[in-house]
Amino acid sequence: MQREIRDVRTYLIIGAAMKVHSRFGSGFLESVYQEALEAELKAIHVPFRREPRIAIDYEGKTLDSVYRPDFVVYDEVIVELKVVAELNDVHKRQVIHYLKATELRLALLLNFGASRLEHDRVINSAGRRPSL
Repeated sequence: MQREIRDVRTYLIIGAAMKVHSRFGSGFLESVYQEALEAELKAIHVPFRREPRIAIDYEGKTLDSVYRPDFVVYDEVIVELKVVAELNDVHKRQVIHYLKATELRLALLLNFGASRLEHDRVINSAGRRPSL
């Protein structure tokens, strides 16, 4: 049952992104897709935080530098948007760093730059907090 609920959450996030991509297609600025996805998540009552500050700790000290993923959804899933021809390892490494900093287990990497919405699940096997 828990797995089923989690799959529904992932489905809702990707479905919202697909609706946004269907409406705009590719080629808009990332900020346009962010704002539209925010509106779509609100419309379907999916809880999220947009661009939350994620502190980075080093040797017991919190650094001044912070990460700002595009969204953290359900307090469990990092959602990072891109507008590129295709996703690559650099994009994947970026969300892996977000996952490590938050100790979350799952990120969804969404690319609005391709003719069809491209999405990739990135798993942090060392993550300790629950996720989808």
